[in-house]
Amino acid sequence: MGVKKKKEMQVTVLTICHQDLETLKSFADVEGKNLASLLLRCVQLTDGVSQIHYVKQIVPLLEKVDENGVCDPTIQSCLDILAGIYLSLSLKNPLKKVLASSLNSLPEFFLPEAVHRFTSRLQEELNTTDLYSYRKVIDNISSCMENFNLGRAGVNNLLKNVLHFLQKSLIEIVEENRKCAGNHIIQTQLMNDLLVGIRVSMMLVQKVQDFQGNLWKASNSPIWQNMCGLLSIFTKFLSDDDLLQTVQSTSGLAIILFIKTMFHPSEKIPHLISSVLLHSVDCTSVPEWFMSSCRSLCCGNVSGSAVLFLCQGTLAMLDWQNGSMGRSGEALLLDTAHVLFTLSSQIKEPTLEMFLSRIMASWTNSAIQVLESSSPSLRDSLNGNSSIVGRLLEYVYTHWEHPLDALRHQTKIMFKNLLQMHRLTVEGAGLVPDPFFVKLTECLLRLEWHIKGKYMCLGCLVECIGIEHILAIDKTIPSQILEVMGDQSLVPYASDLLETMFKNHKSHLKSQTAESSWIDQWHETWVSPLLFILCEGNLDQKSYVIDYYLPKLLSYSPESLQYMVKILQTSIDAKTGQEQSFPSLGSCNSRGALGALMACLRIARAHGHLQSATDTWENLVSGARIKQGLIHQHCQVRIDTLGLLCESNRSTEIVSMEEMQWIQFFITYNLNSQSPGVRQQICSLLKKLFCRIQESSQVLYKLEQNKSKHEPEKELTKQHPSVSLQQYKNFMSSICNSLFEALFPGSSYSTRFSALTILGSIAEVFHVPEGRIYTVYQLNHDIDVGRFQALMECFTSTFEDVKMLAFDLLMKLSKTAVHFQDSEKLQGLFQAALALSTSTKPYDCVTASYLLNFLIWQDALPSSLSAYLTQQVACGDGDRPATVVERNTLMVIKCLMENLEEEVYQAENSLLQAAASFPMYGRVHCITGALQKLSLNSLQLVSEWRPVVEKLLLMSYRLSTVVSPVIQSSSPEGLIPMDTDSESASRLQMILNEIQPRDTNDYFNQAKILKEHDSFDMKDLNASVVNIDISTEIKGKEVKTCDVTAQMVLVCCWRSMKEVALLLGTLCQLLPMQPVPESSDGLLTVEQVKEIGDYFKQHLLQSRHRGAFELAYTGFVKLTEVLNRCPNVSLQKLPEQWLWSVLEEIKCSDPSSKLCATRRSAGIPFYIQALLASEPKKGKMDLLKITMKELISLAGPTDDLQSTVPQVHALNILRALFRDTRLGENIIPYVADGAKAAILGFTSPVWAVRNSSTLLFSALITRIFGVKRAKDELSKTNRMTGREFFSRFPELYPFLLKQLETVANAVDRCGHSPVYHSREMAARALVPFVMIDHIPNTIRTLLATLPSCTDQCFRQNHIHGTLLQVFHLLQAYSDSKHRTNSDFQHELTDITVCTKAKLWLAKRSPNLSPLTISTMWFKELLHILNEEKNPFIGEKCHLQCLLILPFVCCSARYFKSTDTVFNMQNPCLVTRAVYIDILFLLTCCLNKSVKDNQPVLESLGFWEEVRGIISGSELITGFPCAFKAPGLPQYLESLTRLTIAAVWAAAAKSGERERDVPISFSQLLESAFPEVRSLTLEALLEKFLSAASGLGEKGLPPLLCNMGEKFLLLAMKENHPECFCKILKILHCMDPGEWLPQTEHCVHLTPKEFLIWTMDVASNERSEIQSVALRLASKVISHHMQTCVENRELIAAELKQWVQLVILSCEDHLPTESRLAVVEVLTSTAPLFLTNPHPILELQDTLALWKCVLTLLQSEEQAVRDAATETVTTAMSQENTCQSTAEGPLPITREAFSHLGRKLKDSCRLGERILIWESGSPLLNYLPSVSLSNEEFAFCQVDASIALALALAVLCDLLQQWNQLAPGLPILLGWLLGDGDDLVVCVESMHQVEEDYLFEKAEVNFWAETLIFVKYLCKHLFCLLSKSGWRLPSPEMLCHLQRMVSEQCRLLSQLFRELPPAAEFVKTVEFTRLRIQEERTLACLKLLAFLEGKEGEDTLVLSVWDSSAEAR
Repeated sequence: MGVKKKKEMQVTVLTICHQDLETLKSFADVEGKNLASLLLRCVQLTDGVSQIHYVKQIVPLLEKVDENGVCDPTIQSCLDILAGIYLSLSLKNPLKKVLASSLNSLPEFFLPEAVHRFTSRLQEELNTTDLYSYRKVIDNISSCMENFNLGRAGVNNLLKNVLHFLQKSLIEIVEENRKCAGNHIIQTQLMNDLLVGIRVSMMLVQKVQDFQGNLWKASNSPIWQNMCGLLSIFTKFLSDDDLLQTVQSTSGLAIILFIKTMFHPSEKIPHLISSVLLHSVDCTSVPEWFMSSCRSLCCGNVSGSAVLFLCQGTLAMLDWQNGSMGRSGEALLLDTAHVLFTLSSQIKEPTLEMFLSRIMASWTNSAIQVLESSSPSLRDSLNGNSSIVGRLLEYVYTHWEHPLDALRHQTKIMFKNLLQMHRLTVEGAGLVPDPFFVKLTECLLRLEWHIKGKYMCLGCLVECIGIEHILAIDKTIPSQILEVMGDQSLVPYASDLLETMFKNHKSHLKSQTAESSWIDQWHETWVSPLLFILCEGNLDQKSYVIDYYLPKLLSYSPESLQYMVKILQTSIDAKTGQEQSFPSLGSCNSRGALGALMACLRIARAHGHLQSATDTWENLVSGARIKQGLIHQHCQVRIDTLGLLCESNRSTEIVSMEEMQWIQFFITYNLNSQSPGVRQQICSLLKKLFCRIQESSQVLYKLEQNKSKHEPEKELTKQHPSVSLQQYKNFMSSICNSLFEALFPGSSYSTRFSALTILGSIAEVFHVPEGRIYTVYQLNHDIDVGRFQALMECFTSTFEDVKMLAFDLLMKLSKTAVHFQDSEKLQGLFQAALALSTSTKPYDCVTASYLLNFLIWQDALPSSLSAYLTQQVACGDGDRPATVVERNTLMVIKCLMENLEEEVYQAENSLLQAAASFPMYGRVHCITGALQKLSLNSLQLVSEWRPVVEKLLLMSYRLSTVVSPVIQSSSPEGLIPMDTDSESASRLQMILNEIQPRDTNDYFNQAKILKEHDSFDMKDLNASVVNIDISTEIKGKEVKTCDVTAQMVLVCCWRSMKEVALLLGTLCQLLPMQPVPESSDGLLTVEQVKEIGDYFKQHLLQSRHRGAFELAYTGFVKLTEVLNRCPNVSLQKLPEQWLWSVLEEIKCSDPSSKLCATRRSAGIPFYIQALLASEPKKGKMDLLKITMKELISLAGPTDDLQSTVPQVHALNILRALFRDTRLGENIIPYVADGAKAAILGFTSPVWAVRNSSTLLFSALITRIFGVKRAKDELSKTNRMTGREFFSRFPELYPFLLKQLETVANAVDRCGHSPVYHSREMAARALVPFVMIDHIPNTIRTLLATLPSCTDQCFRQNHIHGTLLQVFHLLQAYSDSKHRTNSDFQHELTDITVCTKAKLWLAKRSPNLSPLTISTMWFKELLHILNEEKNPFIGEKCHLQCLLILPFVCCSARYFKSTDTVFNMQNPCLVTRAVYIDILFLLTCCLNKSVKDNQPVLESLGFWEEVRGIISGSELITGFPCAFKAPGLPQYLESLTRLTIAAVWAAAAKSGERERDVPISFSQLLESAFPEVRSLTLEALLEKFLSAASGLGEKGLPPLLCNMGEKFLLLAMKENHPECFCKILKILHCMDPGEWLPQTEHCVHLTPKEFLIWTMDVASNERSEIQSVALRLASKVISHHMQTCVENRELIAAELKQWVQLVILSCEDHLPTESRLAVVEVLTSTAPLFLTNPHPILELQDTLALWKCVLTLLQSEEQAVRDAATETVTTAMSQENTCQSTAEGPLPITREAFSHLGRKLKDSCRLGERILIWESGSPLLNYLPSVSLSNEEFAFCQVDASIALALALAVLCDLLQQWNQLAPGLPILLGWLLGDGDDLVVCVESMHQVEEDYLFEKAEVNFWAETLIFVKYLCKHLFCLLSKSGWRLPSPEMLCHLQRMVSEQCRLLSQLFRELPPAAEFVKTVEFTRLRIQEERTLACLKLLAFLEGKEGEDTLVLSVWDSSAEAR
């Protein structure tokens, strides 16, 4: 980036008073050589830097004077003036330090006089009485004590005066602070002064020598009295909570320092301080001066914060080194620790917690100092096993995951110091076997890796005892740490720990081994796990390991790079060889070894571990590897490869030619990246490259200059510098060509964003040269009219990012860019901007804003606008740009305001008309946009701006008044009835009346019923309204017919409110304020600011539409931030007044209040949130404290139902405040009270309170545990230990305990509730109550409560609830990882034994008759009906029981009259289902072998019991006819799962003998219930998939062999969709050769008929079945083609049907699953149908399949595109296609093409376009300079962008191989021209009346770009035709193609002529569509011209155009 100038030092100029100046003049000599002359010249300078040079000459001048010069009046006066100069300079002025340094070198004989003069001047300073000048005096005292001998001597001489001044200043500053309460700015300044005063007082005590003696300690000494006075002041400060805590903490330091200095004897100081800390001061034994100064510390109630700060002073101010205080000091150290432990349990305020952590860390530092020379008793008290160290460790464990980073850092210091303390206590003994270290290591390793503190402590432990002992415990620790690096929150901690470990390990290995073999061990330990993660880990793991761990590893061990590269290269080669043999490609989620290699090389080069780029390409990686990485399917591989090319540790490293070619290749295929993160990285890396080019070009330029002077050549470059510079210029020009051409019509958002961002970086890096700085490239030189127009058209994008980037780029370019536009064009742009600013489409006004700003800044506005200026300013060529911009902005705003005023007037008469025709928010948006671009603090036309601002405010209020009734109505979304019946319309009449006063339209007078597709004409509507004059219509507006919907009115209103709010906020934020009305500076008066505040208050508190009050909040925040910084006290206090006002309104439950109690209190929380969040964070946050106290009191439970509304408001406001991140840790002290309010709110009888409490509780959970980033319910990163939680919120412990006791008592009742859902929730709620270790006993206890089989009376609800609890407890226990395998097996075995005792609940017994069953049901229903007091039973439940009861009675009478006995014991199938689920869960846990190789379940006889259950179940015996019962589906699913498990277990035991299984799969598949069939098919499908993928250990189980016939039969008769789909999937997994021959005798269908049946299914069924059927049909067809070669013609019709089916399945409207199925089909059949050297299909069908591939590669869904790339890769990997290469296109005969353009120029628009194309086609020039060889990419994962080009290359090559170019060319030209694009439709649509639909989206493409496909196709056709030597078989074919294209040319020209001016802005969709078609037509023309030139018949195409022209 050129040569940067060094930043100049800013020095404030010194000045002196007039009297001193006259003195210097009087003493200055004529020659100017004395000191007075020197000082006079110095003070007359206006440059501070120059004055420094003169100051440095003072002492050398005085050194020339002899001793007699001391009496010289000149020197005496000059020394006096120098003293005054020193004291007048500010503390940070460099002149002050230079002067002090110079005066320190004064000759000794001048010192007495200098000290005298300085003392007298300092005395004058001390006599000042101005309170606001005290700070300057205090700063001077401070500077005198800092390395300034004269100053220190002066302070010593005036010590008592200085102390008296400090005492007086501190008292007065505190008093002034109280007077200025509420003025934050003044109070902050005073607090700062107070803090500095205390620190200077301490500095005096520490540095003044007089305090070293005892003379001053006399009670009558003035110094002593001042010291006592200061000590008394500090004591008051310590307990004054109105002061900042930094002031209090510094006071604590000062108190201890003064006591240390004043108390005698010093040996008793530790005892005295200890008694103060422990509140045990003996008042009779302490000196009187101490009692008088520190009485509050001795006798008063000292606050915890005061004690804390005294502890800080004790540790910081006393001398702990070398045990200088003896045993009393050791006692004080221990007492301080106990005091700190006490405080740690009391202090919960975040700032005090931070102080506490620092002080505790300081205590450990002091302990280390004492331990170095301590007594044995202290060592015993501080060793690792002592109680104090235990408490400290407890503190570390509690706070090591604290949300404050600084606090976590303090815990690390503490832990590190604790280890050091223990080492000091056991010094001399071995550290490693030490029990403390061993136990600590084991405890840390047992913790889970998601605990952040574990990493920190392990790192400290490694540094203390070494890594080898930790690795001895577990060698897999490095791999374990790398595994957790997929979690972003843990990555920094894990990488730091790994770095500490591998550094320590390497040092240990080097010290232990003299040989070099240690490096292999080190690589095995640390590098091998890293490479495994890079190749096989998940995406997040790889990214974080590369970003955090890999750089550290390579920086410490650069020699490891060779080892890593060797391993990865070997892996790549092995994988490639494997893929050549077995073409199976990895998924897009896999980076593989190539990605790992690129990442390693990138990091190595960026950190300077590679010597040069040349070495890299030649020695480490090949160019083919680079190209593969640049277009890899995985985005991170592409980024790493690009980073390897762009990044370098040397900013001036030359960019090689190969690198430039690869960069160009990369840009061609990677601009359209869909990931924002990837786009950002691409742009950032390319900017680094451009900076490297710019900086290296500077070096090359200098080298070139030096070589011209015959200087020796340096080794920077191997070629001449001029050659490299020319290469740079060509490269940058080529890059810019590619980027501008990427802005083609229809380009995607991603492409435009990337191209514009990169162009912006180029314009920024290669800026216009200043001075003589050489710039190798300038973007301005490559801008022409076409590129300027392309940038302007970017304003039409619907994405604001694109508009902003285009605008910024245009601003960076030269203003000559606007010269590309004529005045008529500029006028059209301005009119288009005005039209867009009133469009009903919201994004149009954003376009208008950017257009207007562009015209403003380019000074390209129409001249007619100058009439808006009353103060005409002559703006010629020499005007400053700022003045021109201000003038233009003012004109545009006035123009917009004039239009807005008329529109607001119309809206006041008819809001409907405004919403439909001229929504006003666009105008306001444009005004705001213009103001935001202008510097409003340096306006020149102030007199013009003041009335504009005043009018703008009034207009905003007026507009807001028009739209606010809609926003503030109780139902803003439905104000206009669109219902079709009178009843619905009448219900809306009340809503409409709310806005009656503001509207005269009959829509608001009466609810109107609209017919379907009804519309109204504005002319008729206005005519029907009496009060509206026709003259009030908007000038220039055409009356049109339009539909008005409630949505349009609402959007118009809320967006208008939004824009008004943003405008007002912008005005407050940017405009200067007038302190008084008469002031000439400033544009906003105090009254206007207050009015704006009242406006925000009204609308935030009354608006009900979220969009309105959310944006009003944004504007209000800007206002409150300005008010809090405002020096005007009345404005500064406004937020506080507003806050009290709204709190009072909330507290009173007045029914007339307009506050919204619904919609989560609407804007009220936002209003209070804005007031509190803008409060200065460095203050006491008093507003927050008082507000939280009020809100928490209101949020609590109340018995008064009238107080419900304030309670709801309070809960909603608390939720907003807890969610606000700006409040930070200041909100944490209120979390506990908020949680109490939320939990107690759950019990409220009012739904609104319960709802708000739930929302508040959710916000509190997020605030406590952090934002949930994982999907799992119990995320490891969002939890904390109970110790940590209750340490932070101790008051919640008793509260939650009480609540949980209440809940626990209710769990049993809820667990037996008649409501199913209550029982389910109760079972889930029980799990957290039971500790993991207690779960087995709890389960056994619950099982014991179940009734036995002999019990006659039992309750099904009780049984079901108990079983659910057992199930969820067992599930939690099985999922737990905190158990050993043996304990787990033992506990589950005991549970299994208990479960067997209750197996009767799952069995059927032959002893119960239906009568008994009916009786049981009867008793159960009566019991439910009798439970009247049960709160869980509602009226609905009673009603259902009463309805069931007669049926039960009837069935009882029926069964009594019959002798039927059913084999059922338990009528409740739900209960049986849960019990069976428990059995199934036990089988999953225990069906594993133990040491004796006998499964546990088998040894318990468990499977035998299960078989008995299955044998007696309904699966065997069947159900009664039409049997239906509650819970039947659940029971069937549970029973089926258990049955399948039993079948597999029996098969495994009996060696797959089917006779030993309890039931066969065939029986299950024959079940009448779909639940049974579905689960069975799912289990079988899993086995078939495993066998088909080769993942199964033994292949397909024998039980499943020969089942093809069964599945065929099932497929024909299955009518359940889910089951049918699974059957088809199973058939697809099976080999068709096994079951296809059986179709004829099995299902009476021939294989051909079965194929037809399958395709019919694929054509008619829903998506999933259709996808599976398509896959199956494709597999059957492939089988036919491969096995029945002679019968291929017999299924020709079916082949065509299949091709059409594939084509139809590619359509965009189909689900993703369907298109993925097509991709799979095309991939599997590619060798057969797509690339077969001898095509099976007809050419048309083959090309249709290839078109499907191309269509899928352009899909908007990435999953489809990525899958389609596998099809292309498969096609390229075939033997006949892997050698094809796509070269660049050969040049076309320019003469023929140019002649064609000239002929067409007058007949159609395309003639002009062709002539423009003579210099280069946008389509054909935007091509890679690197050729594409299929051989290079045949076995690689490539991105879809290049896969599209590769597919076309393969297709063109195949056409040549098949010799089918002649019949194929028309088809491909049809693709090029666009099949199915009917331009006649465009003609018809342009003549139709436009209907605006508010939220109708235009044609938006995020990936697919039509012209990219056209570009690639055109390129490959040129390549094919030029290489093959192919010629047209007949001229008639060419003529036919030419006639087709000519017709399209004429139609396009017609459509372009019919477009309005500035169509690209006002008719963007139509214009873009025509431009795309124009480019396609031009491509066809160019290709036809090439063909014609090749034939040598140039006259043919020209004759066609001539004839068409004559016809016109």
